[in-house]
Amino acid sequence: MKHTWKNLLIMAAMGMSISACKKEETSSPTPTPPNEEELITTLILTFTDQETPTEIFELRFTDLDGDGGNAPVITGDTIPANRAYNLTVRVLDESGATPEEITTEVAEEGAEHQFFFQPVGTTLLVSYNDADANGRPIGLTNLATTAAPGEGTLIVTLRHEPNKTAPGVITGDITNAGGETDIEVAFPVIVD
Repeated sequence: MKHTWKNLLIMAAMGMSISACKKEETSSPTPTPPNEEELITTLILTFTDQETPTEIFELRFTDLDGDGGNAPVITGDTIPANRAYNLTVRVLDESGATPEEITTEVAEEGAEHQFFFQPVGTTLLVSYNDADANGRPIGLTNLATTAAPGEGTLIVTLRHEPNKTAPGVITGDITNAGGETDIEVAFPVIVD
């Protein structure tokens, strides 16, 4: 029994000395943090009547303190029925002293972004009038039409890295888009 304990102690000591001599492994490099998305405090949809370009209507979302804190201010508009409009979308970060235009970045990274427009209870319909480098929509410039009068909402969603080749996505169906939501706003809309 004494002999067995002695052998075990010798083997344990050898194991410790072997592990102490083992070359220290180098740690993997610190991972690069992911690209942080820009803060979006303002989303502006501008409808310009195609027949009378001086008639302009605007939907606006503003949340200067970002998520949490004060509630966002969402302003709808009354848009005349049975008309066609050019619709432009602007995205801003107005949290600092100088507003930052994020629209340019969305356009430059168009293959990684897409706006989706979902009317609920309104005859306001939106179709894309722009494309990324792959010929797929971004949604910064669009065509919009109104039909019969009514009230409802227009849900506007900006997705980062959507699957633009998924069924329906190219026509604006968000169902299979995937990706991450950068911003989503339900604008009140009256078509009159």
